[in-house]
Amino acid sequence: QVQLVESGGGLVQAGGSLRLSCTASGRTFRNSAMAWFRQAPGKEREFVAGISWTASNTHYTDSVKGRFTISRDDANNTVYLQMNSLKPEDTAVYYCAADRQAFGDSYSVQPGVWGQGTLVTVSS
Repeated sequence: QVQLVESGGGLVQAGGSLRLSCTASGRTFRNSAMAWFRQAPGKEREFVAGISWTASNTHYTDSVKGRFTISRDDANNTVYLQMNSLKPEDTAVYYCAADRQAFGDSYSVQPGVWGQGTLVTVSS
């Protein structure tokens, strides 16, 4: 069974940092672009960051540029999201997703597999 499992969420004060991890099991996503999405209470799920299958390029939504960094470690089947200078508006459930097609790019991830999500709460 293919699974993506997120971890690393929690409660942090504004200005603080967290690193989210997403580990795949059941198959490798080495040939897949990967992305992080988030869903705040009462809002739709939105794209946050993506990384190409080669890790050669990344893409971010404007609100997190310069603060968040996506990376991948294919040897360990893990994708990371380093989040710095967190703001209360970053509060959301963060989801990891794998592109449904192979060899995709960082800005065009169409999720085929989702993780269960991890909650990030930023207090003011």
